[in-house]
Amino acid sequence: MRREPLFVSFSTQKGGVGKSAFTVLMASYFNYVLKKNVAIIDCDSPQHSIKDEREREGRLVTNDPFYKQLAHKQFSLDKRGVYPVIAGNVIDALQTAQRLIETTESQFDIIFFDLPGTLNTKGVLTLVANMDYIFSPMIADRLVVESTLQFAITMNESYISLGKGNVKGLFLFWNMVDGRERTNLYDVYESVIGELGLQLMKTSVPDAKRFRKDLGASQKSIFRSTLFPADKIQIKLAALDQFAEEMQSLMKI
Repeated sequence: MRREPLFVSFSTQKGGVGKSAFTVLMASYFNYVLKKNVAIIDCDSPQHSIKDEREREGRLVTNDPFYKQLAHKQFSLDKRGVYPVIAGNVIDALQTAQRLIETTESQFDIIFFDLPGTLNTKGVLTLVANMDYIFSPMIADRLVVESTLQFAITMNESYISLGKGNVKGLFLFWNMVDGRERTNLYDVYESVIGELGLQLMKTSVPDAKRFRKDLGASQKSIFRSTLFPADKIQIKLAALDQFAEEMQSLMKI
């Protein structure tokens, strides 16, 4: 009997907080490291940045001997190959995912949805309400935190608490944390988050320029890639292993 995959999104109503980066990082970690079958539906039209990233990486693997050898080694060991990255749009994203499920022989464990940078796009809230799990990144900026809290409150009051949609859990987490400059803003808002009855992940992700680095011919230290997992040292430094482990626990997989 085929089981239905989990629909997961990194979502909030503020851009520039790492939603697409986390979509790629976690899809690749779950697929290449944890050996879960995943896919990405790239709904961030018209730019489709993750789909474009996959295509650019494919050209690198074809033309760069280093990446060609790396791909040969990786996919000789893991016969599943690369996970699908499908371009779509917000309105028909669920139908796109269903077609992928029905036309793929293997069973998916997780399908990640990369959404537009703003919730003002028509149909985004309805799509978000059809996710099984939502993970919302925050940075230590008052406007970002308050916007993210408003998004979480709206989702909770309009959908989750009323039993509308499919959301089983919405989890906030701190991103781009500078451990040397942890301000009382974290403590203040964590208190507010608790009072609002919202859930905050235990794992926070440190600030690092590596998050802005995708696969490139000029550097061989892999971090964000749709074809390869991040380098093991980079994973540790960015706490991605801890983050993925907590995600697994929250999603009960």
